[in-house]
Amino acid sequence: MNLADIRREYSQAVLDESHVDPDPIVQFQRWLDQAFEAQETEPTAATLATATRDGAPSARIVLIKGVDARGFAFFTDYRSRKGQELEANPRAALCVLWSNLERQVRVEGRVERVSREESAAYYRTRPLGSRLGAWASRQSSEIPNRGELEERVDAVRREMGEDPPLPPHWGGFVLLPTSLEFWQGRESRLHDRLEYQRVGAAWRIHRLSP
Repeated sequence: MNLADIRREYSQAVLDESHVDPDPIVQFQRWLDQAFEAQETEPTAATLATATRDGAPSARIVLIKGVDARGFAFFTDYRSRKGQELEANPRAALCVLWSNLERQVRVEGRVERVSREESAAYYRTRPLGSRLGAWASRQSSEIPNRGELEERVDAVRREMGEDPPLPPHWGGFVLLPTSLEFWQGRESRLHDRLEYQRVGAAWRIHRLSP
């Protein structure tokens, strides 16, 4: 297979200034609802890009676990690579791709921790295995083998039982957006791109060249 020969035309929809809500969070929620209806495999999955204090970037997939007027919430081990980078350089970007709908949303802004109460409320909704794993795994650190991780999980289960509390090293961040770009695939790569830029308490919408 020659990757240079792969082609796909995008022709499902158009994106016009008259179609979008003046509030980008409302517009995102509208598109997210449509992504669920389109049966996207992971509609809340997003690429999270972070950087070290001196600007070395890294990226990974996270799941968005909250969208509200503040912005976009996700949860992690604060000791992980992304957690440490966000503490040192609290700016980040998210990119969501809904391939069934030929859509993409990019979000940029600053990041801050959510409250311990909010983290605890979300933690209690997780399956038991995930809650135990948050105690057993020091995310991003090197381990000798899979067996050691499974032994740690078993040890935590014996120690904490069926209701482990929120770990002190685990919780949420919220990305407070300063810009969002809504992208709709179009034919001949002449895509529609509408960007929201925060201006004070308001949002300015403008079109970008594809």
